[in-house]
Amino acid sequence: MPKRPTLQDVATAAGVSPATASYALRGERGADATVERVRAAATRLGYDADPIARALATGSTGTVGVLCGSTRDLWQQRLAADLSRALLARGRHAVVADADGDPDRERTQLEKLREQRPDGLVVAPLDPGADHWHDVAERFPVVCVGERLPRAPSAGAVVFDNDAGAALVLDHLAALGHRRLVVVLPPRPSTPARPAEDLVRRHAARVGAEVVLVRPPPATADVAAQRDHLVAALEGPGRDATAVFCLSDSLAFAALRAASRLGRGVPDDLAVVGFEDLDLGDLVGPGLTTVGWGPPTDGPDPAVADAVVDAAVAQLLTSIEAGTPPTLTTIAPRLVVRGSTARRRVGPDE
Repeated sequence: MPKRPTLQDVATAAGVSPATASYALRGERGADATVERVRAAATRLGYDADPIARALATGSTGTVGVLCGSTRDLWQQRLAADLSRALLARGRHAVVADADGDPDRERTQLEKLREQRPDGLVVAPLDPGADHWHDVAERFPVVCVGERLPRAPSAGAVVFDNDAGAALVLDHLAALGHRRLVVVLPPRPSTPARPAEDLVRRHAARVGAEVVLVRPPPATADVAAQRDHLVAALEGPGRDATAVFCLSDSLAFAALRAASRLGRGVPDDLAVVGFEDLDLGDLVGPGLTTVGWGPPTDGPDPAVADAVVDAAVAQLLTSIEAGTPPTLTTIAPRLVVRGSTARRRVGPDE
Protein backbone atom coordinates (compact mmCIF):
# COMPACT_ATOMS: atom_id res chain seq x y z
CA MET A 1 0.00 0.00 0.00
CA PRO A 2 1.49 3.39 -0.95
CA LYS A 3 2.44 5.68 1.88
CA ARG A 4 0.11 8.60 2.53
CA PRO A 5 1.99 11.85 1.82
CA THR A 6 2.74 14.00 4.85
CA LEU A 7 3.23 17.68 5.42
CA GLN A 8 6.98 16.99 5.57
CA ASP A 9 6.80 15.46 2.07
CA VAL A 10 5.07 18.56 0.74
CA ALA A 11 7.61 20.85 2.41
CA THR A 12 10.54 18.87 0.98
CA ALA A 13 9.04 18.89 -2.53
CA ALA A 14 8.48 22.65 -2.35
CA GLY A 15 11.86 23.39 -0.78
CA VAL A 16 10.46 25.03 2.35
CA SER A 17 10.15 24.21 6.04
CA PRO A 18 7.12 22.28 7.33
CA ALA A 19 5.92 25.41 9.16
CA THR A 20 6.08 27.47 5.96
CA ALA A 21 4.19 24.72 4.10
CA SER A 22 1.53 24.65 6.79
CA TYR A 23 1.03 28.42 6.70
CA ALA A 24 0.91 28.39 2.88
CA LEU A 25 -1.70 25.62 2.74
CA ARG A 26 -3.87 27.45 5.24
CA GLY A 27 -3.46 30.74 3.36
CA GLU A 28 -2.26 32.49 6.49
CA ARG A 29 1.24 33.58 5.53
CA GLY A 30 3.80 33.49 2.70
CA ALA A 31 4.76 35.17 -0.56
CA ASP A 32 2.46 34.45 -3.49
CA ALA A 33 5.15 32.47 -5.29
CA THR A 34 5.83 30.34 -2.20
CA VAL A 35 2.15 29.66 -1.61
CA GLU A 36 1.72 28.66 -5.25
CA ARG A 37 4.75 26.36 -5.11
CA VAL A 38 3.58 24.67 -1.90
CA ARG A 39 0.05 24.13 -3.14
CA ALA A 40 1.30 22.76 -6.44
CA ALA A 41 3.50 20.28 -4.54
CA ALA A 42 0.54 19.26 -2.37
CA THR A 43 -1.62 18.68 -5.44
CA ARG A 44 1.12 16.71 -7.21
CA LEU A 45 1.66 14.46 -4.18
CA GLY A 46 -2.04 14.05 -3.44
CA TYR A 47 -1.65 15.54 0.05
CA ASP A 48 -4.85 15.95 2.04
CA ALA A 49 -4.62 17.64 5.43
CA ASP A 50 -5.72 15.53 8.39
CA PRO A 51 -8.92 17.19 9.66
CA ILE A 52 -8.02 16.51 13.29
CA ALA A 53 -4.56 18.04 12.83
CA ARG A 54 -6.17 20.99 11.08
CA ALA A 55 -8.57 21.40 13.98
CA LEU A 56 -5.69 21.46 16.46
CA ALA A 57 -3.91 24.07 14.34
CA THR A 58 -6.86 26.29 13.45
CA GLY A 59 -9.45 25.49 16.13
CA SER A 60 -11.98 24.37 13.50
CA THR A 61 -12.73 21.29 11.41
CA GLY A 62 -15.48 22.99 9.44
CA THR A 63 -17.84 20.16 10.43
CA VAL A 64 -21.02 20.00 12.50
CA GLY A 65 -22.27 16.78 14.07
CA VAL A 66 -25.96 15.96 13.54
CA LEU A 67 -27.24 13.22 15.88
CA CYS A 68 -30.73 11.82 15.31
CA GLY A 69 -32.63 9.55 17.67
CA SER A 70 -33.89 7.53 14.71
CA THR A 71 -33.86 8.33 11.01
CA ARG A 72 -36.55 5.69 10.54
CA ASP A 73 -38.78 8.47 11.80
CA LEU A 74 -39.65 10.36 8.61
CA TRP A 75 -39.47 13.78 10.25
CA GLN A 76 -35.97 13.19 11.65
CA GLN A 77 -34.90 11.71 8.33
CA ARG A 78 -35.90 14.87 6.52
CA LEU A 79 -34.55 17.06 9.32
CA ALA A 80 -31.09 15.51 8.90
CA ALA A 81 -31.19 16.10 5.14
CA ASP A 82 -32.34 19.72 5.51
CA LEU A 83 -29.72 20.45 8.16
CA SER A 84 -26.99 19.01 5.90
CA ARG A 85 -28.06 21.26 3.03
CA ALA A 86 -28.41 24.36 5.20
CA LEU A 87 -25.00 23.84 6.82
CA LEU A 88 -23.33 23.26 3.45
CA ALA A 89 -24.80 26.54 2.20
CA ARG A 90 -23.03 28.21 5.15
CA GLY A 91 -19.69 26.54 4.41
CA ARG A 92 -20.00 23.73 6.96
CA HIS A 93 -20.16 19.98 6.43
CA ALA A 94 -22.60 17.83 8.41
CA VAL A 95 -21.52 14.50 9.88
CA VAL A 96 -24.79 12.62 10.48
CA ALA A 97 -25.13 9.87 13.08
CA ASP A 98 -28.23 7.76 13.77
CA ALA A 99 -29.03 6.18 17.13
CA ASP A 100 -31.76 4.03 15.52
CA GLY A 101 -33.91 4.23 18.63
CA ASP A 102 -31.29 2.70 20.94
CA PRO A 103 -30.08 4.82 23.92
CA ASP A 104 -26.84 2.81 24.17
CA ARG A 105 -26.16 3.37 20.50
CA GLU A 106 -26.93 7.06 20.97
CA ARG A 107 -24.17 7.32 23.57
CA THR A 108 -21.75 5.42 21.33
CA GLN A 109 -22.54 7.58 18.32
CA LEU A 110 -22.14 10.69 20.41
CA GLU A 111 -18.66 9.55 21.49
CA LYS A 112 -17.70 8.90 17.86
CA LEU A 113 -18.84 12.39 16.91
CA ARG A 114 -16.88 13.93 19.78
CA GLU A 115 -13.72 12.12 18.63
CA GLN A 116 -14.03 13.88 15.26
CA ARG A 117 -13.86 17.28 16.98
CA PRO A 118 -16.84 18.93 15.28
CA ASP A 119 -17.26 22.66 15.66
CA GLY A 120 -20.69 22.06 17.20
CA LEU A 121 -23.62 19.65 17.43
CA VAL A 122 -27.30 19.67 16.46
CA VAL A 123 -29.16 16.87 18.23
CA ALA A 124 -32.65 15.36 18.23
CA PRO A 125 -32.09 13.01 21.16
CA LEU A 126 -33.83 9.92 22.48
CA ASP A 127 -33.26 10.94 26.10
CA PRO A 128 -32.89 14.70 26.58
CA GLY A 129 -32.54 14.19 30.34
CA ALA A 130 -29.44 11.97 30.16
CA ASP A 131 -26.44 13.01 32.27
CA HIS A 132 -23.97 12.98 29.37
CA TRP A 133 -25.48 16.05 27.70
CA HIS A 134 -23.97 18.30 30.37
CA ASP A 135 -20.41 17.24 29.54
CA VAL A 136 -21.05 17.46 25.80
CA ALA A 137 -22.49 20.98 26.02
CA GLU A 138 -19.49 22.08 28.10
CA ARG A 139 -17.14 20.95 25.30
CA PHE A 140 -19.06 22.03 22.19
CA PRO A 141 -21.84 24.42 21.26
CA VAL A 142 -24.99 22.27 21.20
CA VAL A 143 -28.47 23.01 19.85
CA CYS A 144 -31.24 20.53 20.59
CA VAL A 145 -34.25 20.30 18.25
CA GLY A 146 -37.67 19.61 19.72
CA GLU A 147 -36.53 19.46 23.32
CA ARG A 148 -34.54 21.28 25.97
CA LEU A 149 -31.63 19.54 27.64
CA PRO A 150 -32.43 20.02 31.35
CA ARG A 151 -28.97 18.84 32.49
CA ALA A 152 -27.16 21.08 30.00
CA PRO A 153 -28.13 24.71 30.70
CA SER A 154 -25.46 25.98 28.30
CA ALA A 155 -27.13 24.19 25.33
CA GLY A 156 -29.52 25.98 23.02
CA ALA A 157 -32.85 24.61 21.82
CA VAL A 158 -35.42 24.97 19.08
CA VAL A 159 -38.75 23.90 20.52
CA PHE A 160 -42.32 23.87 19.27
CA ASP A 161 -45.31 25.63 20.78
CA ASN A 162 -47.05 22.26 21.20
CA ASP A 163 -49.74 23.78 23.42
CA ALA A 164 -50.88 26.09 20.63
CA GLY A 165 -50.58 23.26 18.08
CA ALA A 166 -52.79 20.93 20.10
CA ALA A 167 -55.30 23.75 20.57
CA LEU A 168 -55.49 24.31 16.80
CA VAL A 169 -56.22 20.63 16.16
CA LEU A 170 -58.79 20.17 18.92
CA ASP A 171 -60.58 23.39 17.91
CA HIS A 172 -60.62 22.26 14.26
CA LEU A 173 -62.05 18.84 15.06
CA ALA A 174 -64.60 20.26 17.49
CA ALA A 175 -65.79 22.76 14.88
CA LEU A 176 -66.40 19.79 12.55
CA GLY A 177 -68.51 18.06 15.20
CA HIS A 178 -66.01 15.44 16.37
CA ARG A 179 -66.33 14.71 20.07
CA ARG A 180 -64.92 11.16 20.35
CA LEU A 181 -61.23 10.99 19.47
CA VAL A 182 -58.38 8.52 19.47
CA VAL A 183 -55.15 10.39 20.20
CA VAL A 184 -51.97 8.60 19.10
CA LEU A 185 -49.00 9.62 21.22
CA PRO A 186 -45.32 9.39 20.21
CA PRO A 187 -43.59 6.12 21.18
CA ARG A 188 -41.18 8.03 23.43
CA PRO A 189 -42.41 9.12 26.87
CA SER A 190 -43.47 12.73 27.23
CA THR A 191 -40.95 15.29 28.43
CA PRO A 192 -41.34 18.78 29.94
CA ALA A 193 -40.91 20.25 26.42
CA ARG A 194 -43.50 17.84 25.00
CA PRO A 195 -46.12 17.10 27.65
CA ALA A 196 -48.38 15.42 25.07
CA GLU A 197 -50.88 13.74 27.40
CA ASP A 198 -51.44 16.84 29.52
CA LEU A 199 -51.92 19.13 26.52
CA VAL A 200 -54.36 16.82 24.78
CA ARG A 201 -56.44 16.15 27.89
CA ARG A 202 -56.66 19.86 28.74
CA HIS A 203 -57.73 20.98 25.27
CA ALA A 204 -60.10 18.04 24.85
CA ALA A 205 -61.83 19.02 28.09
CA ARG A 206 -61.99 22.62 26.91
CA VAL A 207 -63.87 21.70 23.69
CA GLY A 208 -65.95 18.95 25.32
CA ALA A 209 -64.29 16.00 23.59
CA GLU A 210 -63.67 12.50 24.94
CA VAL A 211 -60.25 11.03 24.14
CA VAL A 212 -58.66 7.59 24.16
CA LEU A 213 -54.87 7.80 24.39
CA VAL A 214 -52.77 5.12 22.69
CA ARG A 215 -49.01 4.78 22.28
CA PRO A 216 -47.94 2.45 19.42
CA PRO A 217 -44.51 0.84 18.93
CA PRO A 218 -41.59 3.05 17.80
CA ALA A 219 -40.64 3.55 14.17
CA THR A 220 -37.78 1.08 14.62
CA ALA A 221 -40.32 -1.75 14.91
CA ASP A 222 -41.90 -3.58 11.97
CA VAL A 223 -43.75 -0.93 9.95
CA ALA A 224 -46.93 -3.03 10.11
CA ALA A 225 -46.79 -3.06 13.92
CA GLN A 226 -47.96 0.55 14.24
CA ARG A 227 -50.86 -0.06 11.86
CA ASP A 228 -51.92 -3.21 13.70
CA HIS A 229 -51.72 -1.41 17.05
CA LEU A 230 -54.07 1.28 15.75
CA VAL A 231 -56.42 -1.29 14.22
CA ALA A 232 -56.71 -2.82 17.68
CA ALA A 233 -57.35 0.59 19.26
CA LEU A 234 -60.06 1.46 16.72
CA GLU A 235 -61.73 -1.93 17.19
CA GLY A 236 -61.43 -1.74 20.98
CA PRO A 237 -61.45 1.32 23.23
CA GLY A 238 -61.68 3.74 20.31
CA ARG A 239 -64.39 1.96 18.34
CA ASP A 240 -66.83 4.89 18.68
CA ALA A 241 -64.22 7.48 17.68
CA THR A 242 -64.93 9.64 14.65
CA ALA A 243 -61.46 11.19 14.48
CA VAL A 244 -57.83 10.26 15.10
CA PHE A 245 -55.28 12.89 16.13
CA CYS A 246 -51.68 11.67 15.75
CA LEU A 247 -48.73 13.45 17.34
CA SER A 248 -46.63 12.86 14.22
CA ASP A 249 -47.33 12.51 10.51
CA SER A 250 -45.65 9.09 10.48
CA LEU A 251 -48.25 7.90 13.00
CA ALA A 252 -51.00 9.53 10.93
CA PHE A 253 -49.89 7.50 7.91
CA ALA A 254 -50.26 4.39 10.10
CA ALA A 255 -53.75 5.59 11.07
CA LEU A 256 -54.69 5.93 7.38
CA ARG A 257 -53.52 2.35 6.82
CA ALA A 258 -55.49 1.19 9.86
CA ALA A 259 -58.65 2.89 8.57
CA SER A 260 -58.19 1.18 5.21
CA ARG A 261 -57.73 -2.21 6.90
CA LEU A 262 -61.00 -1.67 8.81
CA GLY A 263 -62.88 -0.45 5.74
CA ARG A 264 -63.48 2.99 7.26
CA GLY A 265 -63.35 5.78 4.71
CA VAL A 266 -61.34 8.94 5.36
CA PRO A 267 -62.74 11.52 6.04
CA ASP A 268 -66.36 10.33 5.80
CA ASP A 269 -66.10 7.63 8.48
CA LEU A 270 -62.95 8.76 10.24
CA ALA A 271 -61.11 12.09 10.25
CA VAL A 272 -57.31 11.86 10.58
CA VAL A 273 -54.92 14.65 11.65
CA GLY A 274 -51.11 14.61 11.84
CA PHE A 275 -48.59 16.90 13.50
CA GLU A 276 -45.53 17.68 11.34
CA ASP A 277 -46.50 18.65 7.79
CA LEU A 278 -44.19 16.27 5.96
CA ASP A 279 -44.11 16.60 2.18
CA LEU A 280 -45.80 13.20 1.86
CA GLY A 281 -48.83 14.59 3.67
CA ASP A 282 -50.00 16.25 0.47
CA LEU A 283 -49.65 13.00 -1.47
CA VAL A 284 -51.20 10.26 0.67
CA GLY A 285 -54.90 9.42 0.46
CA PRO A 286 -57.08 12.51 0.40
CA GLY A 287 -54.21 14.68 1.68
CA LEU A 288 -53.35 14.83 5.37
CA THR A 289 -54.61 17.62 7.61
CA THR A 290 -51.70 18.39 9.90
CA VAL A 291 -49.80 21.01 11.88
CA GLY A 292 -46.80 22.74 10.30
CA TRP A 293 -44.22 24.86 12.08
CA GLY A 294 -43.26 28.42 11.25
CA PRO A 295 -44.66 30.64 8.50
CA PRO A 296 -45.91 28.97 5.30
CA THR A 297 -43.26 28.46 2.62
CA ASP A 298 -43.73 29.13 -1.08
CA GLY A 299 -43.52 26.47 -3.75
CA PRO A 300 -44.94 22.98 -4.16
CA ASP A 301 -42.23 21.16 -2.16
CA PRO A 302 -41.19 23.13 0.92
CA ALA A 303 -38.60 21.74 3.30
CA VAL A 304 -40.09 19.84 6.19
CA ALA A 305 -38.91 22.35 8.74
CA ASP A 306 -37.57 25.54 7.15
CA ALA A 307 -38.13 27.62 10.28
CA VAL A 308 -36.75 24.87 12.52
CA VAL A 309 -33.62 24.32 10.43
CA ASP A 310 -32.99 28.03 9.96
CA ALA A 311 -33.27 28.64 13.70
CA ALA A 312 -31.04 25.71 14.66
CA VAL A 313 -28.32 26.56 12.13
CA ALA A 314 -28.40 30.28 12.98
CA GLN A 315 -28.11 29.55 16.72
CA LEU A 316 -25.27 27.10 16.32
CA LEU A 317 -23.15 29.10 13.86
CA THR A 318 -23.59 32.30 15.87
CA SER A 319 -22.36 30.42 18.94
CA ILE A 320 -19.41 28.91 17.04
CA GLU A 321 -18.33 32.15 15.39
CA ALA A 322 -19.05 34.61 18.20
CA GLY A 323 -18.32 32.35 21.14
CA THR A 324 -21.69 33.12 22.73
CA PRO A 325 -24.03 30.49 24.20
CA PRO A 326 -26.89 29.29 21.98
CA THR A 327 -30.34 30.52 22.90
CA LEU A 328 -33.93 29.26 22.94
CA THR A 329 -36.21 29.61 19.92
CA THR A 330 -39.90 28.69 20.02
CA ILE A 331 -41.57 27.91 16.69
CA ALA A 332 -45.24 28.79 16.25
CA PRO A 333 -47.70 26.30 14.72
CA ARG A 334 -50.02 26.64 11.73
CA LEU A 335 -52.91 24.36 10.84
CA VAL A 336 -52.69 22.88 7.35
CA VAL A 337 -56.18 21.69 6.35
CA ARG A 338 -56.41 19.03 3.64
CA GLY A 339 -58.88 16.34 2.71
CA SER A 340 -58.43 13.95 5.65
CA THR A 341 -60.82 15.96 7.86
CA ALA A 342 -64.47 16.79 7.22
CA ARG A 343 -67.64 17.45 9.16
CA ARG A 344 -68.79 14.45 11.17
CA ARG A 345 -71.66 12.59 9.60
CA VAL A 346 -74.68 12.53 11.90
CA GLY A 347 -76.27 9.13 12.37
CA PRO A 348 -80.03 8.51 12.13
CA ASP A 349 -80.36 8.18 15.90
CA GLU A 350 -78.75 11.58 16.64
